[in-house]
Amino acid sequence: MEQKNTFGEQIKSSKEIGELVDQLVSAVQKNNSEIKGPRPAIPGGQEKLGQLLETASQSRGRALYYPYVGSGAGRGPYVELADGSVKMDLINGIGVHLFGHSHPDLMKATVRGAISDIINQGNLQPNKEYVELGQRLSRLAGQNSRLKHAWITTCGSRANEKALKIIRQKLSPKKMVIAMERAFAGRTTMMAEITDNPEYKQGLPQYNEVLRLPFYDAKDPAGSTERAIRKFKEHLQNYGKDICAFMFECVQGEGGFRFGTKEFFTPILKLCQENNIAVWVDEVQTFTRTGELFAFETLGIGDYVDVCTIAKTLQAAAVLYTEDFNPKPGLIAGTFSGSSAALSASIETLKLLESGRCFGPQGKVAEINEKFVGMLKGLEQGSCKGLLVDSGGLGLMVAATPLGGEKEKVQELLKNLFKNGMISFGCGRDPYRIRFLLPMILSDADIQVAQQVLEKSILEIAKEG
Repeated sequence: MEQKNTFGEQIKSSKEIGELVDQLVSAVQKNNSEIKGPRPAIPGGQEKLGQLLETASQSRGRALYYPYVGSGAGRGPYVELADGSVKMDLINGIGVHLFGHSHPDLMKATVRGAISDIINQGNLQPNKEYVELGQRLSRLAGQNSRLKHAWITTCGSRANEKALKIIRQKLSPKKMVIAMERAFAGRTTMMAEITDNPEYKQGLPQYNEVLRLPFYDAKDPAGSTERAIRKFKEHLQNYGKDICAFMFECVQGEGGFRFGTKEFFTPILKLCQENNIAVWVDEVQTFTRTGELFAFETLGIGDYVDVCTIAKTLQAAAVLYTEDFNPKPGLIAGTFSGSSAALSASIETLKLLESGRCFGPQGKVAEINEKFVGMLKGLEQGSCKGLLVDSGGLGLMVAATPLGGEKEKVQELLKNLFKNGMISFGCGRDPYRIRFLLPMILSDADIQVAQQVLEKSILEIAKEG
C-alpha cells in the first residue's frame, strides 16, 4: 500500500499521541492546582534546598544571587522552590516566562517538540519547526517595517553578535557603533563592549569601537533630545567615515527601565539614514512587552529599522533584517538554532499572542500595566510615601525607585521581598531601582498579593533603617 504521509506527519496528526500529550499535561496541571500563592517551605525542605545551593555554589564557583532552585512545578505567576516554598515570580527568568509557569498550551507544545527525532535543530539540518518559526517571524516583523528575513539562534547575545556581523559586512570597512549611555547588549566580549556598565566588564580590554549618546530624559524631553542630537553630530564630525551602526533599546532594561519616545528617536534615525548608518534596535527584552509585538511598533519608528534582535519571551532568539542587509553565505551560520522543544514552544507563543487580546490600547498588556502601576502609585501616596517614588514603565516592563535609590538598601529590599514571597530584580544605578517583568497572565487578585508583599517588605526595611 502506497504511503501518503511521512512518518513525521503521522506523529503530528495521530489522535492517540495527541490524547497522550493532553493526558500528560492534564495530570501535571492537576498536580499543580494547589499552588495558589506564596507560602513557606515544607518540613525538611530548607535542608534539601541548602544542599542544592551548596552544590551549585561549588560547581560554578560562586553562590546564586537568590537561594533559588526550582522544584519543577509552578502555576501562573507562582513558582515552587526545591524547599516547597512558593514565590510570586515577577522577574520571570529576567523576562523569559511571558505566560508564567506551566501554561498548558506551552507545555503541550514543548512535549510535542520533545518527541521529535532530534534534541537540537541546526542551520544545516532543521526540521519543520525551524521553517515555520522563521516564516512567522518574517511575516510579523514585516507588518510595520521593512524587515524581511529572520535568522534563528539560541539567545539574545548570539542574536546581537550576528546583527553586528551583518552590519559590518554590509558597510565594511566601517566598524564603530554608536550606543546609548547605560546600554546593555549581552555578555559576550563584543556585547560587553557595547554595554555601558563597568561592573560587567572588569578586566576586559577596551577596543574603543563604541561611542555614546545620552538617553532620553522624561523630566527634560526637549533638552535631552537636543543633547543627544548634538552629541550624534559631534560623533559624525569626528568618526563619521567609520561609524557603521546606531544600536539602541527602545526601553533600557539593565539601564533602569527608562524608555524613549518617537520624538526623541526620529531625528537621530534620520541622521542615520542621511549618513548611511545602520539602524539596529535591540528588542531582546522589549519584544512582546510594550503594548505591541515590537517596541518599534509601539513607538512608530519601524520604517527606519534595518536590523532587529529578539529573544527571551520567544523561547529562542532571532536576528531580523531587511533585504539590503541580507548577509553573504557563511557569515552567520552556527550549529544550534534551538532545541526542538523550544522551537515548538516559540511557535505556540506567537500563536497565543496573535489569537489573544494582548496588544493595543485595550489589550492585556495595557490593562496589566495600568493596574500594576496604579497599585505602585497607591503605595507611593499611601503607606509607603517617601519610601517609594517614580513608579512607572511601558507595558509589562515596570520599575520603581525605593528607599532613596541607594544600592545597599535596594539590594536589601530585594532579598526581603524574596523572603516574603516575591521575586523581583534590580536595575539602573544612581538611582538603583527594582524592576518587574510582569507575566501576561497576571490577575487582579495577583496584583493584590503583590501589593501586600511589597508594602510589608518596604516597611520592614524602613523600620530597620
